[in-house]
Amino acid sequence: MSFGPPPSAYTQSALSAGAQAKQRRRKLLLGLLVVALVAGLGAGGRLLLSGDAGGTKTPDGTQASDAPGRLDVRQTVEKRPASTNGVMAVRFSVDDMTPGERYEMPGMWATDKILAKGVNRTVVGLRIGTDASPGDEQWKLPLAGPICGYTRHVTGENRTAVLYRANAKEGALCDHVAFFDLDDGRAVWSHDFPASPSGTNPGVPRNGAVQDSPSVSLTHETVAVTWGGGTIAYDMDLGKTRWSTKATGACQDNGAAGGGALVVIEQCWSGDKSLPVDSWERITYKARKVDPTTGRALWTYSAAQGVRDLDVPSTHPAVLAVSAGDTGITELLSLDEDGGNRATIRLQNGTYVGECSSETYLVDDCPTIAVGAGQVFLRSKEDIGARTTNWIIGFDLATGNTTEKFESGPNALLIPVRTSGGRLLALRESQDRITPTALVSLDPGTGKETPYFYFNLPAEAETFTSIDFNDVLVQDGRLFFGAKSVTGPGADQPKWVYLALGIESEAARRK
Repeated sequence: MSFGPPPSAYTQSALSAGAQAKQRRRKLLLGLLVVALVAGLGAGGRLLLSGDAGGTKTPDGTQASDAPGRLDVRQTVEKRPASTNGVMAVRFSVDDMTPGERYEMPGMWATDKILAKGVNRTVVGLRIGTDASPGDEQWKLPLAGPICGYTRHVTGENRTAVLYRANAKEGALCDHVAFFDLDDGRAVWSHDFPASPSGTNPGVPRNGAVQDSPSVSLTHETVAVTWGGGTIAYDMDLGKTRWSTKATGACQDNGAAGGGALVVIEQCWSGDKSLPVDSWERITYKARKVDPTTGRALWTYSAAQGVRDLDVPSTHPAVLAVSAGDTGITELLSLDEDGGNRATIRLQNGTYVGECSSETYLVDDCPTIAVGAGQVFLRSKEDIGARTTNWIIGFDLATGNTTEKFESGPNALLIPVRTSGGRLLALRESQDRITPTALVSLDPGTGKETPYFYFNLPAEAETFTSIDFNDVLVQDGRLFFGAKSVTGPGADQPKWVYLALGIESEAARRK
């Protein structure tokens, strides 16, 4: 069974032909589930699968922080659940991938009813409370070609956007955008947009070639797409073009960051012929805050020469992640309302760790850099000795000074996930296979750590906690893990492959 171009799991012929085999696989899968979960039980935590289909918000879920509108990017505040026992909320897995078969799985989003996942050229919706494999989806949104861009942002009415290629042929351009509903999989609208002139040599734009790294993001009432040659903003409801801009001179729009505001990253090339054509010194970056209603630039921040990349962990307040060397992010810049530098937070040669997506079309996906309550939170480098340990530390955005420090303790790692109100949600990952892993809340005001729920992952899903290869998100009282890509197991490996997994408090199942 394949998620790729026809024949695929998402064609009617393939589904009909595989129906009987699928029923046999489901019986085997459910039998293996019991074994896997029993084996996965540990002190203080467990995983259970309930037949309850879920889908009703409970006190365990989220409450709106500032009553955002339906066309705003949602910001939710998680509440401590009544039970700290973690149970399985949803699972998506396969057991018939062939060796070498590969699924690209860009993008993961959740609502109170649905976990949605990109799979090659399709977005699938999985109902909370189900143990699903291909064919069990609540809905499917097929696209003309593979997904080639997405945003992690979701609106107040549970809508988001993806980019996709014109068709499934090799070399097809990434030049289409779709805005769709996560609860029912309905495409609200879709459009094509231009391809961008770009250079065939590093750092030298030339006409005739195409840039293939467009970007999409969401902010108030607006879906923004950058395509190298400019930026196009679409109205969320109707898909009409609100405004568009064109890049000028030797500069190109290189990504859109959304959320509470809209910031566009611009990449420019120097015409200094004394420098090698592939020299980093020929490239400079700018960050431009844009009015989402008109497209007017509100301010522009120009990064120093020699900066190799610029990402945007937060647009409101504005925080930039600067890569000025060979080791990834080297410093964070906190900007004021006029785009001026409020504070510089240096990562001290790797003492502090901040990761942003390596995908060229994602400039605001920085999964372990959490911004909120006037602070930015980073994790420390792991201390791998007799007992693995690390910590999370907060930095004041106004001064750059350190604030609260949270210790993981021995045989554990703390990984920031996101802020929730004035608190930080973090994954406490067990390193000894004895104590359970947990979702915890860290209070910067008191230094207190509060467990939300404990759980242990079955052996097939233990790699889900690696943020380099998986998406991790918290929404509506649940913690979700999803693979960014999977490859069919080798001949000597288990055939069962996890694609996504959701965990929630046992109390939610009793509601």
